[in-house]
Amino acid sequence: MIEITGELSGKGLRLGIVVSRFNAIFTEQLLRGALDAATRHGIAEADIAVVRVPGANEIPLAVSALLRSGRPCDAVVALGAVIDGATDHAMLINTAVSRALSQIALDAGIPVLNGIVCAHTLDQAIERSGSKAGNKGFDTVCAAIETANVLRRLACEVRP
Repeated sequence: MIEITGELSGKGLRLGIVVSRFNAIFTEQLLRGALDAATRHGIAEADIAVVRVPGANEIPLAVSALLRSGRPCDAVVALGAVIDGATDHAMLINTAVSRALSQIALDAGIPVLNGIVCAHTLDQAIERSGSKAGNKGFDTVCAAIETANVLRRLACEVRP
């Protein structure tokens, strides 16, 4: 049996972070958590690109543009905060963005992780942006590092 796992070391990895400005009270906390995770796990500050967009709906296009820009990225993390309102708008945004990010990752062959907080209430958004439930930005960067390392190992696997 062969088991391939990724380690939680960002040394030598290049990270893109696309963050929305909408609901900045939450997204800035998510970004702080993401940057903390990146540097804590060994990603050099010079190897982190932060791209800011107006809202969550603009994140997939910016992720795609970042990957085409020529700036190398081993993983990209999308950060935003979408909170339910009186209409289905939040659900529509969350579904469209999630699908788009998944497709971009498959097309690019690199991890594109969704760190967008999808909350029913303000309290839930607070909890997921650095309060009781942790910081989704931090957690998403950790998952991105591990996944990038898994893909690196898979690329090095020699098949008989």
